[in-house]
Amino acid sequence: MTTISVRQAVMADLDALAALFNQYRQFQGQPGDLPAARAFLRERLDHGESVVFLCHDGTVPVGFAQLYPIFSSVSLTRVFILNDLFVAAAGRRQGVASRLLAAVESYAWSLGAARISLNVARENVSAQQLYERQGWEQDGKYFMYHRFPAAS
Repeated sequence: MTTISVRQAVMADLDALAALFNQYRQFQGQPGDLPAARAFLRERLDHGESVVFLCHDGTVPVGFAQLYPIFSSVSLTRVFILNDLFVAAAGRRQGVASRLLAAVESYAWSLGAARISLNVARENVSAQQLYERQGWEQDGKYFMYHRFPAAS
């Protein structure tokens, strides 16, 4: 019997986290690049620019969630963007995503955050169902827009 555990990642977790992060990026259609994934995460952790939760099944890393802190001018409080949540194939259907979400929420609420926001692909129905089961609500008030740089 294995034990699922979630904790905030530290720099000593960088290699395990980078391997999962590289898988996540590939899942999102990006080419695999473990050195770049590792460097990106090191920068975020070195500068306190993100908070990462790492989930293990026993001693095997099986998932992570990455939060980016921002602030709401309207509510004058902290807000978090749940930018990344990934569960490796070995950890699926074991409650890993739910445990990661619980850790993210506990962390954000402990700091007095007004909300946690995320984007999910329209075709990722299973993730949408998970979020809704966990009490997340689709935004019915605002549209999200993006502006990208002009192609050179």
